[in-house]
Amino acid sequence: MTWEPQPDGLNQIITLLKQSQSTDNAMQRSVQMKLEELNLYPDFNNYLIYVLTKLTTEDEPTRSLSGLILKNNIRIHGTHLQPAIIEYIKQECLMALGDPSPLIRATAGILITTIANKGGLQNWPELLPTLCDMLDSQDYSVCEGAFGALQKICEDSADTLDSNALNRPLNVMIPKFLQFFRHSSPKIRSNAIACINQFIINRTQALMVHIDTFIENLFHLSSDDDREVRKNVCRGLVMLLEVRMDRLMPHMNNIIEYMLIRTQDSDETSLEACEFWLTLAEQSICKEVLTPHLARLAPVLVRGMKYCDIDIIILKGDVEEDEMIPDREEDIKPRFHKSRTHTQKFSGSGVGALGDEDIDDPYDDMDDDTNLSDWNLRKCSAAALDLLANVFKDDFLPILLPILKETLFHQEWVVKESGILALGAIAEGCMNGMVPHLPELIPYLIACLSDKKTLVRSITCWTLSRYAHWVVSQPHDQYLKPLMEELLKRILDANKRVQEAACSAFATLEEEACTELVPYLSFILKTLVFAFGKYQHKNLLILYDAIGTLADSVGHHLNKPEYINMLMPPLIQKWNMLKDEDKDLFPLLECLSSVATALQSGFLPYCEPVYRRCISLIQQTLNQDLASTTSPGQYEAPDKDFMIVALDLLSGLAEGLDGHIETLVVSSNIMQLLYQCMQDTMPEVRQSSFALLGDLTKACFQHVHPHIADFLPILGHNLNPEFISVCNNATWAIGELSIKLADETKPYIPMVLSQLIEIINNTSTPKTLLENTAITIGRLGLVCPVEVAPSLQQFVRQWCSSLRNIRDNEEKDSAFRGMCQMITVNPVGVVPDFIFFCDAAASWMNPKKDLHEMLQKILHGFKIQVGDENWSRFVEQFPPQLSERLALMYNI
Repeated sequence: MTWEPQPDGLNQIITLLKQSQSTDNAMQRSVQMKLEELNLYPDFNNYLIYVLTKLTTEDEPTRSLSGLILKNNIRIHGTHLQPAIIEYIKQECLMALGDPSPLIRATAGILITTIANKGGLQNWPELLPTLCDMLDSQDYSVCEGAFGALQKICEDSADTLDSNALNRPLNVMIPKFLQFFRHSSPKIRSNAIACINQFIINRTQALMVHIDTFIENLFHLSSDDDREVRKNVCRGLVMLLEVRMDRLMPHMNNIIEYMLIRTQDSDETSLEACEFWLTLAEQSICKEVLTPHLARLAPVLVRGMKYCDIDIIILKGDVEEDEMIPDREEDIKPRFHKSRTHTQKFSGSGVGALGDEDIDDPYDDMDDDTNLSDWNLRKCSAAALDLLANVFKDDFLPILLPILKETLFHQEWVVKESGILALGAIAEGCMNGMVPHLPELIPYLIACLSDKKTLVRSITCWTLSRYAHWVVSQPHDQYLKPLMEELLKRILDANKRVQEAACSAFATLEEEACTELVPYLSFILKTLVFAFGKYQHKNLLILYDAIGTLADSVGHHLNKPEYINMLMPPLIQKWNMLKDEDKDLFPLLECLSSVATALQSGFLPYCEPVYRRCISLIQQTLNQDLASTTSPGQYEAPDKDFMIVALDLLSGLAEGLDGHIETLVVSSNIMQLLYQCMQDTMPEVRQSSFALLGDLTKACFQHVHPHIADFLPILGHNLNPEFISVCNNATWAIGELSIKLADETKPYIPMVLSQLIEIINNTSTPKTLLENTAITIGRLGLVCPVEVAPSLQQFVRQWCSSLRNIRDNEEKDSAFRGMCQMITVNPVGVVPDFIFFCDAAASWMNPKKDLHEMLQKILHGFKIQVGDENWSRFVEQFPPQLSERLALMYNI
């Protein structure tokens, strides 16, 4: 296609491109409008590609900008452009890859990948062969331009390149790239490694065939003079460690030596190399291969944790007081609400969370600053030291203690700060070995909380939070009280970074100390409430967290008039100030949810406006959702977090106020809203609505009762372990409903029982879900023993194993009564697994009198049934502890 621009049109577009580089906002807005108008002309894009590729008299920034505007047009309107125009753009871009200017080559490369992504590589079959041929060009610019484009394509489309749809082009591409590892140009060597690195993690077959050549070439380039090349070598080796350790093992000593040198580079190669230690720490061979090098690695990692001068400038480390400066909105990270999950709070291991869903990376918010790149050498070194401390445990201490001694008490504050960080990083792995040193270290750290340097004060908060568990286990006057007093002073620090670190550390201390904090509540609340008036936007959100955690930790001890009068007015004041569409409602609603649950009846004076607003938030979200699904172009989809957080706060109210919520429920349409939320497409909405259904069932069943025929089938439908938390809450709600419905549960048993049995028998079901499933099956057996008992044989063993670990509580009590009922109906069903039943019966500390009698009756009945001789043989299989426990508890 030959196309020539009109001179007037060309001049107009060049003028616009020049104007758009102006710093004047008004000018930029006017240019933006004109560009959007020009999009209505089909050949506007031809002008843009012409300026980029043909107008060599124009300056490079203007030409490149023309290409970037074209890229956005293709991204947004690509599917509507005429095929002839797209063909013209493709042909011009390929030509421009050989442009003498690196900037124009790179822009053409970006355009090529955008077209390939938008239209699919299969619709541009000649692209990859053309680019691969261009690599062989004698003209350096052509080779480099083509490699730049290929690198972007490998990054964006790694999976597609390995598919049958394209006829597996990697079989040709990978050997081709390997030829360029020894090219004379560092830029091309670097591109070649970067292209192949994209295929390591997925163990792409085309690469695995050449893996030895690849590794050999990487080693050859390891001492390359070029920084980018070395960075890509490190990146490749780190990924290979994860997927092809077998191939690296023979060279492991040399690789470790190499990475030790690279981790000390003064450029970003050091970060790529430092990732190696993180990956190595997670491999089974870590201890064996790293032990000889540990004494050299530890000081390197601790040095990597030191702030460099530029970090201190970015972090405003020399600014002491900034509490009066308002936060910039862009510095506030988006918060994600974690939906409510019903868990056994008293399970044996004390784990309330489901799986690893909510494990935060402690290094993520250690130096929480948007300006400091999210992941840097300091964080990576600290995380690596942490993981290695977990691998080597106390054997690491003979190496670490001298380093800590030297850094912690250093004259230079930056060195001292890195020592405090290192001390926090090893807390988890080396805790046992550190215990003898803590009586000396904790007071030293508490003193560092008033250091004159902000960055020392803030990291000390973090490190102390890592030792909170130990502090709480010691005599309070010695450590907990002084720590708490100093942390509370830091919560009111004049520096925002310190306020934030202190608030987070205090929340950790609250979780560890729980009711141990009760004697100090008045003092704690005075500080937190004072902070309300002092904090800027960002820290206010963290303060809500600290208050919510306090309420979770001390529970009903918060329900005293003097505490309520301190805490509630500022919370309600914020609540009244926030608009319904303000995302700051999330942390505030989460905080109020914890407070309502803790205050119980103490929350009554505040509950009505809070309840009404939650109902209104759910209603608004549902309305918006309906509007956006029926006419998507006109209305945008709502942020469903508003609804989820509101459902969770209503759960908190129902749990805290118990029967008192009845008057609010009766005068609202909560049941209709709940019915809609239970069927939402978003799992988190369903999860929170099932939690609320369970809590309302406990608090005011008379209002749930009329809707059972609608609700129960939906719960049955959600017994799908693919969505663990949804399934968990649905299971729990079924159990709560069955207790209230009693024998009215009968018609619904076929709807739920077989799925519950499947879940309890699935080896991959997480512990919390197993416990809830067992309780619910027990409860169904309690209210409908005749219907459930015939299936006893299918679940009794798993049932007993799941519930032996929970501490005595109401839920366990009702489940065991159900099991006793079922055994009475179908004694044969338990015979093959009776030893498991004995073990479960022995797991009670002190069952209620009548339950104790039921359990004893079943045990003695079994003994009589089998006769003394068989019983003796049966008991011989018991672990001695179990025999003693049964004899003691049930006299058998």
